[in-house]
Amino acid sequence: MSFQSVNPATGEVLETFEETAPDALTGILERADVASRDWRRRPVTERAERLRAAGRVLRERKEAYARTMALEMGKPLAQGAGEAEKCAWVCDYYAEQGPALLADEPRPSDASRSYIRFEALGPVLAIMPWNFPFWQVFRFAAPALVAGNAGILKHAPNVPRCAVEIEEVFRDAGFPDGLFRAVFLSNEGAGSAIADGRVRAVTLTGSDRAGSQVAEQAGRHLKKTVLELGGSDPFIVLDDADLERAARTAAEARLINSGQSCIAAKRFIVVERVADQFLERFTTEMRARKMGDPLDATTHVGPQARLDLRENLHRQVQESVQRGAQAILGGELPRGRGAFYPPTVLVAVEPGMPAFDQETFGPVAAVIRAKDEANAIRIANASSYGLGAAVWTRDAQRGERVAREIEAGSVFVNGLVKSDPRLPFGGVKRSGYGRELSVEGLREFVNVKTVWVA
Repeated sequence: MSFQSVNPATGEVLETFEETAPDALTGILERADVASRDWRRRPVTERAERLRAAGRVLRERKEAYARTMALEMGKPLAQGAGEAEKCAWVCDYYAEQGPALLADEPRPSDASRSYIRFEALGPVLAIMPWNFPFWQVFRFAAPALVAGNAGILKHAPNVPRCAVEIEEVFRDAGFPDGLFRAVFLSNEGAGSAIADGRVRAVTLTGSDRAGSQVAEQAGRHLKKTVLELGGSDPFIVLDDADLERAARTAAEARLINSGQSCIAAKRFIVVERVADQFLERFTTEMRARKMGDPLDATTHVGPQARLDLRENLHRQVQESVQRGAQAILGGELPRGRGAFYPPTVLVAVEPGMPAFDQETFGPVAAVIRAKDEANAIRIANASSYGLGAAVWTRDAQRGERVAREIEAGSVFVNGLVKSDPRLPFGGVKRSGYGRELSVEGLREFVNVKTVWVA
């Protein structure tokens, strides 16, 4: 099996990478295991300094990495540079906070002295997606490495060049040889890696279907897992919201990364009294976003990452329209080459339609009218997903009260849902379990060891 890097804007094959052979994988896992045993014994301050160096590499090369992302999965250049900067931020955060967060923690007991230690597990297998090809990796790698673990990256098949360049970041930042490696594996190869005794834990970001499969395999071998899966995030607009600001942010929230984000707003639930005003403003904002070549600095919306992904998105739109939804903007395949799909607004969306029930991974917004606040909350929670959510209101206390009622891993009041190294990130229901980022993410892949001294 080979892995191709294909430009989704043109269909051009850029590079081809061969699958990591079983013998080579065995050697990589063995070296990672050995490297991690030495790495975990080094002072956490030393590990933190290497992470700072990784942040410097990312900033120095952010324009080159942005170009790689644009060519390989269609991310607009400015967004790719911003992604590299965010990766540097998470490296800086854990370099600064890691030593304190990993320090022994005294606990009172019947002992003369008792405390908790946070010790590395060993190699962690990361099965990562293509949509944020650098950020998703560093979001796992920065806390895992500063904690003393090794990292084995199985990246998405369509971003192999990104995987190679991420491995180079850690190598050039002075991390020990073999501590972080990228491997090119089929699903069967990933299963073999999960089963290998040297792999101590698995983290996956992807679809709920992939998460179920990995959780089953990891559970069979008693491996710790963290799963960050899909989302159908609600964006609730209450009757006292600042409609101009809400509509502007709504378009950004739906179109970031050309709509290909697990925490992109997807279901726009608007209280009836302001629905018409919001819809007019929102549609205007969506229409104004330029779709085109991701290498053009003026482009807001690039192509979808692959043609098959575009086809599935269009199927979801067509099926929703066949069941009664209306496309008031977009909804048609553009002519010409490339995997482009236009910003699309659907109205009259109801349960039973793909645009309501499924994750639409592209620039398609489903606008849903709610009778009142209580009805908006019920609609928001009528989903098998629970990753992120946004609530818009001029009354912050009201927003917080509504936020407490929303079934999601994070709720943003009057803001764009985003991940932040300082805050834990993850979901509930079919959006997965476990947390990344902040102290909670740091401690997912450590042995929380009790030490009791008489």
